Amino acid sequence: MTTQHTDYDAIAIGAGFAGLALIHYLREAGLSIRVFDKAADIGGTWTWNRYPGAMTDSESYYYCLTFSRELLQEWSWTRRYPDWKETHNYFHFVADKCDMWPHIQLNTEIVSADYQQDSAHWLITTAAGDTFTCKYFISGMGMISEPVIPKIKGMDTFKGPLFHSSRWPQEDLDYAGKRVGIIGAGATTVQMLPVMAKTAKSVTVFHRTPNFILPAMQQPMTPEWEKEIKENYDEIVTKCRNHIFGMAFDTAEGRKAVETSPEERQRIFEEKWTGSFRWVFETFEDLLSDPEANKMASQFIIDKMKERIEDPAIAEILVPKLEDYPLFAKRPPLDHGYLEAYSRDNVHLIDIKDREPIVEITETGVRTTENHYEFDIIVLATGFKAYTGALEAFPIRGVSGQTLREKWQQQSKSIMGVCVADFPNMFIVTGPQAPFANLPTSIEQNVIWITNCIKKMESEGYDVVSPRQEAEDEWTAHTAEIHNQTLMAEGDKVNSWMMGANLEDKAPRVLIYFGGANNYYDRMDESANQGYPELEFEKRTG
Repeated sequence: MTTQHTDYDAIAIGAGFAGLALIHYLREAGLSIRVFDKAADIGGTWTWNRYPGAMTDSESYYYCLTFSRELLQEWSWTRRYPDWKETHNYFHFVADKCDMWPHIQLNTEIVSADYQQDSAHWLITTAAGDTFTCKYFISGMGMISEPVIPKIKGMDTFKGPLFHSSRWPQEDLDYAGKRVGIIGAGATTVQMLPVMAKTAKSVTVFHRTPNFILPAMQQPMTPEWEKEIKENYDEIVTKCRNHIFGMAFDTAEGRKAVETSPEERQRIFEEKWTGSFRWVFETFEDLLSDPEANKMASQFIIDKMKERIEDPAIAEILVPKLEDYPLFAKRPPLDHGYLEAYSRDNVHLIDIKDREPIVEITETGVRTTENHYEFDIIVLATGFKAYTGALEAFPIRGVSGQTLREKWQQQSKSIMGVCVADFPNMFIVTGPQAPFANLPTSIEQNVIWITNCIKKMESEGYDVVSPRQEAEDEWTAHTAEIHNQTLMAEGDKVNSWMMGANLEDKAPRVLIYFGGANNYYDRMDESANQGYPELEFEKRTG
């Protein structure tokens, strides 16, 4: 290997699912690896997202790594959707059982990564001024890890705690009996509001865009259910690998909403209304491809939402209209009592899009065009710089000296979300133009591809692997073409993070491969089987 020339064969940033998967697969391949994370603990998203009610939207038993059948059998989930604490405990279980801790360095912020043309190595610098070298530099920083902080006048004047929801204070924040303002009404607020409303004096949500909200329908993990899962884990893992969304769902078996009678369609919609994203994929196969079918599904969700909201004025703000945007053009949150929370006397909803735009934050609260609302705590649930934010948060410089942020100013281009032209010997786990799917499934598929590419490098004596510019151009064009053929293109109507439309410094762009996670995984396998034609391999020594 290359350890005599570098500190490590591979350096990765991010000790979440990606970091742990990289440790397993690269160590199995005989490489030395160091995973850095600026957090004080492993877990990635589940170290940072500790807000009240934080939990997964994927069902627990396939929201996990699958490289060890032994681990799948030993670990027991307690619920259909684990909260951040249980998921965090799962990370520790994996790291403990697989002896991963010697490869992890926490409390270490990386402030620059520079490719060294002469040595074909990467130079990694920490905030403390320490430097490390490696042959392979890998980002495992995640697709939604860098928060969007809105620019609201007076934010620095507020006298109480004001923070982004993904940076929840690690010391216990006592919000019981306090007046809480939440700016933003996406998936985080959908989870957070019902929990905070139970003990806060009041919770006021500043709301912009209505969401199609699906029910989660939480359930305990019964011994019978767990037994069924563990007896069928091979099938479950295969289902995830071969599903359009990377989840262990069944298919709609060729059933189309537009070809089904209204009575039968309604019966199927009702029968499958059992929680999770399953409803979208197990009812009819055309809900995300046919505009009429999408409207049928959207109307069903609209009706279901209205049934659960007592106040018509609240429903007018919360519930999308058919003409707003198609279902799934904006990520639909899963609900654990969110809509019912607005029936509480201590929960208030402010429409900042059409009725009361926010003017400023004051020393004591939030001023809109109509009122001044006083708070003890303000939470910014304002989303993330999806896919590219963490990679642009510090300078990563390639051959030309250009940073990723500079390269991606106009268009966030990549090869399958794992490689970027002008950045040799660098890989990204679930970068821009990868699919939006069950993340552990995509992460593991990415890490397998990366590991096999590195194994080819080492076994055949290559020093440099350079992503081909023409391959990057082809993948970017392919991703855009698929996007334009789907209903997702109408996501431009909303300020969706899935298109990067929530960023003030960049124009919206195609950040997601919408051709189906299963087809994407097939494409990665095809690439590996053909010897990685998207990449150019070079020997400098020997």
